[in-house]
Amino acid sequence: MPERRSSGDGNRLAVAGACRIENDLTRDASIIFSAAGELDLHIAPELQDRIEAAIEDGARLVVLDLSDVTFIDSMALGVLLGVANQLRRSGGHLRLVVPSRELRRIFEISLLDRVFTLDSTREEACTHALPYR
Repeated sequence: MPERRSSGDGNRLAVAGACRIENDLTRDASIIFSAAGELDLHIAPELQDRIEAAIEDGARLVVLDLSDVTFIDSMALGVLLGVANQLRRSGGHLRLVVPSRELRRIFEISLLDRVFTLDSTREEACTHALPYR
């Protein structure tokens, strides 16, 4: 299991050699996270904890930027499904930024592109996020 290191500011989690999650921006009832590296069973619980904490703090729109993600496994996809369902129940929404054709293909093959809102850029996700603020 990769070594986890906290950056000390509470907004970042670094996992040596695997993935990084950053809480980039919070505004009103919206929050943007970005991830880099591999989103797998080692990091999925941390991702879930971070997003659920934001929802508990009142986030109704969560944007997860996967621009720098190189791999996503079924555990992480399950976390995203759970978060999306949790947000829907409370009137919220999850948007995923997925510019990579390879990563987008994972969502298409699993038919999850029909479940999640996939945006090509962070700007596109944030533009659509405006009604939630």
